[in-house]
Amino acid sequence: MDTHADPRSRAKATGEKARFRRPRRAPILVAVLLAAAALLAVAPIREPLLRAAGWALVVDEPAAPSDIIVISVDSGGAGALEAADLVKSGVAARVAVFTDPPSGEDYEFIRRGLPYEDASARQIRQLRWLGVTDVMQIPRSEAGTEGEGEALPRWCDEHQFRSLVFVAAKDHSRRVRRVLNRAMKGHAARVTVKAARYSDFDPGRWWQTRENIRTEVIELQKLMLDVVLHPLSF
Repeated sequence: MDTHADPRSRAKATGEKARFRRPRRAPILVAVLLAAAALLAVAPIREPLLRAAGWALVVDEPAAPSDIIVISVDSGGAGALEAADLVKSGVAARVAVFTDPPSGEDYEFIRRGLPYEDASARQIRQLRWLGVTDVMQIPRSEAGTEGEGEALPRWCDEHQFRSLVFVAAKDHSRRVRRVLNRAMKGHAARVTVKAARYSDFDPGRWWQTRENIRTEVIELQKLMLDVVLHPLSF
């Protein structure tokens, strides 16, 4: 290496290197500016899109006077509260809950001869706390929304119910609506789906908490699968 090179030569070489470096920075800067512009452009519509995705999971139909109010197991205490409010407003005097077949650790309690409280028993106890005394149980053999959809038509036919309000958790009330559209086809009972107001899921701000984000992702996947498998269940 020549340590005695002319300073002007070194300056020229440095300038040439700088010229070669500048073009490589330019695309990065342009990309950053474009990304920032895109974010600024999307920001005004981001929240409306997120809210629309949240409300896509929800159906909340006006409740008219009916023969009975039915609570989904998954609606939990929020469903009991909603049903009690509907009773007080005169929609119906009677409420029905689905039986909750034992599973998992429940069998171990049974094996040991110990009592256990399933989701159905909790809802009945909550309804009585809230002043609802006329409570029926709907037997079912399968868990989940599909299991409730299978049990409901036969039970309505047996008891000659012609109208009911079905209380569901907010986050899967639209999927419940679709399941019941299929299940009740050919049966006399008219079903209104009511979203439980006290459900934890907030469709207008679901992206602000980890639990609601998880609920939105899972339930949206389930709803999309239902649409793919049953495209005519409006």
